[in-house]
Amino acid sequence: MLEYPAHADLIRDIDTREVSPSTACLWWLGQHSFVIKTATAILYVDPFLSDHGKRRIPPLLAPEDITHANIIVGTHDHRDHIDREIWPILAEASPQAHFIVPEFHRQRLMDELHLPPERIQGIEAGGSLEHAGIRLHGVPAAHEFLDRDPETGRYPFLGVVITTGNCHVYHAGDTCPYEGMLDFLRPFSLAAALLPINGRDAERLARNCIGNMTFQEAADLAGALRPGLTLPTHFDMFLGNMEDPRKFTDYMRVKYPHLATRIPAYGIALPVGIPRDDEPHPDP
Repeated sequence: MLEYPAHADLIRDIDTREVSPSTACLWWLGQHSFVIKTATAILYVDPFLSDHGKRRIPPLLAPEDITHANIIVGTHDHRDHIDREIWPILAEASPQAHFIVPEFHRQRLMDELHLPPERIQGIEAGGSLEHAGIRLHGVPAAHEFLDRDPETGRYPFLGVVITTGNCHVYHAGDTCPYEGMLDFLRPFSLAAALLPINGRDAERLARNCIGNMTFQEAADLAGALRPGLTLPTHFDMFLGNMEDPRKFTDYMRVKYPHLATRIPAYGIALPVGIPRDDEPHPDP
């Protein structure tokens, strides 16, 4: 039986956890949802906390209890990433929080969710912005396809590299591998990479379940980037769109035994720091 921390215990752990500069602490909330605490800020990336009837993993937090958020990131406008039902609640509970979204979606989300313009910022692929001592870098994401708006050239799907000091954490958003992906990511010596592994196939695409990397593709991306730690994500929430994360960790153990990986546990703190810098990055 799966175990989850009580809401109050998880909030207390986040609030009291000490984080030194150039490190971060991660808490996985299921699907692709993470809390990331640094020395200067608390970030929520793709928080999926609404009571969706088909979810297998219950919300680990109530949005009205999240009063400490400095940054809330939504990597793309799907419910399990930008959870529209809870964003107004988060905005009220954490009045200091800034919402970061792909620039492609910013105006529409601001209008439809009634967020003040000073509280929502857009990020572009290849661009960056800074808030609360954190720098966020936009990375294109190919959610089945590397979509790009023909008029503006903007990407509706992004990943983000979150930088605090010399510590870089890559949250891939929903993505498949694509040509040029490593060009965006190689400049960062990643402390951690959070990679979706649920894969894709014709049956899911036919029912509009848009796909991501397979566990093998995620492992090979980790092999090219050499993060300090790689976490498989986006494998647990919905029947018909799941994967066994042990396939990923087993594959990593055999193919890239020098790289650290683990299956995250729900709501359990996972500190990450500066990755090894004793060898150059290998060619993919």
